[in-house]
Amino acid sequence: MARTTDRSTTHLTRRLVQLYVGLALYGVSSALLVRAGLGLEPWGVLHQGLAELTGISIGVVSIIVGAVVLLLWIPLRQRPGLGTVSNVFVVGLAMDGTLAVVGDLDALGVRIPVLVLGIVLNGVATGLYIAARFGPGPRDGLMTGLNHITGRSIRLVRTAIEVAVVVTGFLLGGSLGVGTVLYALAIGPLAQFFLRLFALPEASGPGATAASGEPSTPAPAAGSGPVAAPTSGQAILPQ
Repeated sequence: MARTTDRSTTHLTRRLVQLYVGLALYGVSSALLVRAGLGLEPWGVLHQGLAELTGISIGVVSIIVGAVVLLLWIPLRQRPGLGTVSNVFVVGLAMDGTLAVVGDLDALGVRIPVLVLGIVLNGVATGLYIAARFGPGPRDGLMTGLNHITGRSIRLVRTAIEVAVVVTGFLLGGSLGVGTVLYALAIGPLAQFFLRLFALPEASGPGATAASGEPSTPAPAAGSGPVAAPTSGQAILPQ
């Protein structure tokens, strides 16, 4: 019994470390995309546009937007997990911290490698925090909640949300460019690769489920129709 408890504790500790390292790296990667100045990821365009409009730092804007989106979970009947709440704060703080350390970049020969590094690091971060299985990001829950309420496919709902976010952010002054396109093309394959790389084995033994905080719920079947809302131990897509 003691060995089983030790294994469960070690498993939970590894998941927690993986969660917070992944969220911190996500903030770092988003900051690198800002410094590259060649186009941001969809939600980053909105955050930057709102930062330009309000004068608030982009990291704080990210926290505020995440909190507002999380409030939208209430009518959508989504259930947040530890990773959901942590996502709201850790990503924004890590982003502002990185921007304070990494100054403006002028030379295109430097900005292009920084852009590529930011996108790859974003994929690494996505694999880390989602594979930890502590719940989806606020924006993921919005997507799956709308999917459940409207009956529209995940693909259609995600596309509609991100188009609306990008257009709004761009009109507010957010950075839209080749980096946005490259991110859109690369993040799917990168996330899939790093999700497999950082996948954690299930905790074994009596009481392992309770110790790990993971509800034992079967995964929904693939399809274009509505899916069940993710449990606190599941995540579908990166932020």
